[in-house]
Amino acid sequence: QVQLVESGGGLVQPGGSLRLSCAASGSASSLYDINWFRQASGKARELVAAVSSGGSTRYTDSVKGRFTISRGNAKNTVDLQMNSLKPEDTAVYYCNARRGPVEYWGQGTQVTVSS
Repeated sequence: QVQLVESGGGLVQPGGSLRLSCAASGSASSLYDINWFRQASGKARELVAAVSSGGSTRYTDSVKGRFTISRGNAKNTVDLQMNSLKPEDTAVYYCNARRGPVEYWGQGTQVTVSS
C-alpha cells in the first residue's frame, strides 16, 4: 500500500511559478514510477509529467520547457516545478504512483492561473 499526499497548489498570475510536491509513504514507494496528472473542468485527465523509479523523465508537449519533475534524494518525494504558468494550466493536479498493474492516487491539489 502506498499513500500519496500532494501539496503546493494555489492561485498564481499568468507567467508565475508554483512548486507542487507529492509525498509518498508506504511499502517500497521508491520502487514506483511517479506521475503527475491534471484534470481541468469538463476535460479528461491527462498525464503532465512522469519520473520512473530509475529517474527517467518525460513530459507532455504543452509543458515541455516550463515544467520540471524531480525526485528527492530519499525518493519518497516528487516535486513538479511549474514556471511560466498559463491560464490553460488551470486544473486539479493529481499525483499517481504506478508499478505494473498496481497504482495509487493522491487526493489532488488545485492550481489556478488567473490575473
